Amino acid sequence: MQDHGSLPSVLDVHVNITGRSSVLGKVKSRKARWSVRPSDMSNKTFNPIRAIVDNMKVKPNPNKTMIALSIGDPTVFGNLPTDPEVTQAIKDALDSGKFNGYVPSIGYLSSREEVASYYHCPEAPLEAKDVILTSGCSQAIELCLAVLANPGQNILVPRPGFSLYRTLAESMGIEVKLYNLLPEKNWEIDLKQLESLIDEKTVCLIVNNPSNPCGSVFSRRHLQKILAVAARQCVPILADEIYGDMVFSDSKFEPLATLSSNVPILSCGGLAKRWLVPGWRMGWILIHDRRDIFGNEIRDGLTKLSQRILGPCTLVQGALKSILCRTPQEFYHNTLSFLKSNADLCYGALAAIPGLRPIRPSGAMYLMVGIEMEHFPEFENDVEFTERLVAEQSVHCLPATCFEYPNFFRVVITVPEVMMLEACSRIQEFCEQHYHCAEGSQEECDK
Repeated sequence: MQDHGSLPSVLDVHVNITGRSSVLGKVKSRKARWSVRPSDMSNKTFNPIRAIVDNMKVKPNPNKTMIALSIGDPTVFGNLPTDPEVTQAIKDALDSGKFNGYVPSIGYLSSREEVASYYHCPEAPLEAKDVILTSGCSQAIELCLAVLANPGQNILVPRPGFSLYRTLAESMGIEVKLYNLLPEKNWEIDLKQLESLIDEKTVCLIVNNPSNPCGSVFSRRHLQKILAVAARQCVPILADEIYGDMVFSDSKFEPLATLSSNVPILSCGGLAKRWLVPGWRMGWILIHDRRDIFGNEIRDGLTKLSQRILGPCTLVQGALKSILCRTPQEFYHNTLSFLKSNADLCYGALAAIPGLRPIRPSGAMYLMVGIEMEHFPEFENDVEFTERLVAEQSVHCLPATCFEYPNFFRVVITVPEVMMLEACSRIQEFCEQHYHCAEGSQEECDK
């Protein structure tokens, strides 16, 4: 039988509105007009990369094929396909017909169990309850910031660093404080400066290792020093480890959570980079909280926030077990061998160019190059330098102003080797055409 219990109150409202001339007058006096405006959140959302790149009003040299060393997508040129086991896993998930419906917002239990099993180790144990599946690593970062920080509080972000941290934080009214990475120390953190930024409103320290845009990999010793600061100041860590295990043979990736049982850590990762499928949008949060500092409140908060999107693609979730268990080691090895070869090639070529100071990377997919601006006086900054590089040589690198670090530029090392060689040759030609000896350094130039 239908319940009409709410109807009298609704009718009362109508009677009241039509029966009171004062209310009716107010309704009539309102002058209806269109006034649709963007929300405060949308107005606060700002992507530095898009702002800078979209304002670069230059056209490439029509006589030279464009070489984009600016896009952090390893699939762009087709030279780095994912492994056949990965694509077969998706086909099998689709053909099974089992993964077409809604799922829990934090992901299938079976899929979370697979991620937990893959990353579990004695130093940092994991269960399915410690895993939340997300729509890419970017959403993982967004959920972590949203659960840890309120408007008016602040987070600590690396400089240079991935621009999305600021984009997400400021859209939520969260203040961003920038701590410095030191190029002369292979982009290690300036720990004293980092600690000086912490105050009573600091709620999160973001540690990105391996690094975008630097391609750096922190040593175990340096990670322990970072953890000591976090423990001393009681600040939880968001570990952006999307490039985890993407390190070259002379380095080792140490998951941050394996080095501490005291500091609560939310580790963000996903399939995008290591498995070379960024468009599949599969990420995850690993909750490391062995002292129960986060407790149920943070876990419940993450679950509630995940319910706004209702989880990542079910087909990819259904394929996770096969992707994680069947991808051959040879695939990872071949990818890293290619990246290391390209990194060495690029570093060697650019290091030989007067006026440039590349920093040798140890992992990820990037290399940062310092510009000795005093030798290029016709350019005001790295943005103008890279604009002219596009206009004259059709080589596009991102100015590091995008990463809060002026007078550097970032090179993506995923392009085919022949393109990398050509790009380095064009950069050399560009620098030779525009290089000037700094005042008082003529002797060095004459050498």
